[in-house]
Amino acid sequence: MSALLCAALATAGCGLGPGADVGYVDLTVTREYGAVPVLDTSVAAKESDTVLRVLEGEADVETRYGGGFVHSIDGVAEGSRGGDPYDWFFYVDGVEAPIGAAGTEVEGGERIWWDYRNWAVTNHVPAVVGSWPAPFSDGVEGERHPVAVQCEGGGAACDEVREALEREGVKVAAGKPEKALRILVGPWARVREDPAARSIESGPAESGVFADFDSDELVALDEAGHADKSLGPGTGLVAATSRYGGLPVWVVTGGTAAAVRAAAGALDADHLRDHYAVAIEEGNAVPLPLEER
Repeated sequence: MSALLCAALATAGCGLGPGADVGYVDLTVTREYGAVPVLDTSVAAKESDTVLRVLEGEADVETRYGGGFVHSIDGVAEGSRGGDPYDWFFYVDGVEAPIGAAGTEVEGGERIWWDYRNWAVTNHVPAVVGSWPAPFSDGVEGERHPVAVQCEGGGAACDEVREALEREGVKVAAGKPEKALRILVGPWARVREDPAARSIESGPAESGVFADFDSDELVALDEAGHADKSLGPGTGLVAATSRYGGLPVWVVTGGTAAAVRAAAGALDADHLRDHYAVAIEEGNAVPLPLEER
């Protein structure tokens, strides 16, 4: 293949050879907002690999538009169900990629998550919690950032969040450094003062988070964005969002101090793995959004 042709096809994953090993990447494929597992594996990656190429090595993939758009994975294709659109979306280290899978290179160590879901409410969910401890452990788009726990009246829950990060080998920065990956910890009345966090109140089309608050009670939304269930005042929320394409911002919050503590105690893979966001009710993770009834 000529260099000119290869350059023309670069966005479709064309390379000049396999390249050197860069380590392993974790590849997860699910459906229905993470509820249905499809594939979970670790893949040895080369320096020429892209997110698409990693997927193609482990699954039967059909693409469109010159190879830059994933149409189907293992026979499950974009389409419509009950009038609602369904498609494949992917995240790298818990963050929605700004470019397509064919143009997103891997450097080793990434957590790649593909999910097939209903996007009638929103096709833009900027960040998810299901790849914990990413992005704090791995950065965003290959760039490391300081990690800041922003304590907004969270008390002992703030210390618990710091300890959870440190158990994952993440160094927590002091103060409020610039260009930091932030975790806001505290009751919703305080956390909502942050503009990124407050976007949650504008609904999932704005924030990508299927939750809301009614006074001190967390309200779980379904896939259609409808208020489905009011959870008790002791129920916490762990969610991620971003504002204007900025770095992801996590919230560890709830309507009461007990709810904040419940959320802080859930920062581990057992509670967060493959979930967009979670409500923590009596120590158990309730994945959000709820399934539409």
